Amino acid sequence: MDISVIIPFYNEEESLGELYQWIKRVMDENGYSYEIIFVDDGSTDGSWNIVTELKATAEQVHAIKFRRNYGKSPALHCAFQKAEGDVVITMDADLQDSPEEIPELYRMIKEEGYDLVSGWKKKRYDALLTKNLPSKLFNATARCVSGIKLHDFNCGLKAYRKDVVKNIELYNEMHRYIPILAKSAGFTKIAEKPVHHQPRKYGKSKFGASRFFNGYLDLMTLWFLNRFGKKPMHFFGILGTLMFFIGFVAVIVVGATKLYDMHHGNPYRLVTESPYFYISLTMMILGTMLFLGGFLGELISRNSPERNYYRIEEEF
Repeated sequence: MDISVIIPFYNEEESLGELYQWIKRVMDENGYSYEIIFVDDGSTDGSWNIVTELKATAEQVHAIKFRRNYGKSPALHCAFQKAEGDVVITMDADLQDSPEEIPELYRMIKEEGYDLVSGWKKKRYDALLTKNLPSKLFNATARCVSGIKLHDFNCGLKAYRKDVVKNIELYNEMHRYIPILAKSAGFTKIAEKPVHHQPRKYGKSKFGASRFFNGYLDLMTLWFLNRFGKKPMHFFGILGTLMFFIGFVAVIVVGATKLYDMHHGNPYRLVTESPYFYISLTMMILGTMLFLGGFLGELISRNSPERNYYRIEEEF
């Protein structure tokens, strides 16, 4: 099979039929063998009925229905496990992503050898203050942290080599960082393609302002796990040792200062009356806790079933 098109949706009954016909026309014109996997993320309108009707008339249509709204990442994760196409295309269901981009995305994967091609909504039809500017800031931060030079990490229109989607795991809201997950899994041939972005035709966006705050937290989590996930002692141990050492030296300085003043007959006060003494003790305690946290993390990592799991591309 040439292409699997994955469409997660939530309450998009007005657009699903139109989107299906658009995708079908593009596929038929280019002679692709394909499947379309709809993922109903707990819709409360008539979206599932529309998909059921489409399935009754087209064998290329497959669908997954969640009992409740879990989010886009779980929807993509389940569809990735089901996809059978050599190239996997993801796109949103709101008609803002154009299926006309599919042939070129497919060509870039098959002929130019990319593992992942991410869409770039160079001209966006979204609100400037609530979407465009926060999106630019978010993408700039993601580029800086990951080293991947993409303009639009969160674009829903992406193309993947089949191996990529079978070797990454999406959870929480990590769909924003699929290029970073792919790079961490060893798929480094990542490109982007400017794509046509259309104004929303039906309904309204399902994502609120909280996605930006959650996105930054997820980015920091992903960075930390990629760098220290299998070696937590390298972070907590070093930081804990440094804090303990600074606190220990500070305690010695406080005590030595008192002894110096006593020896030279200068006015002095008890060590326990100095605020620096308690700050130093606090640093020593925190340093010890961080060190123990790293040690416990190492014990957990050592017993993890994936401790020695490495993705092998080829062997003889």
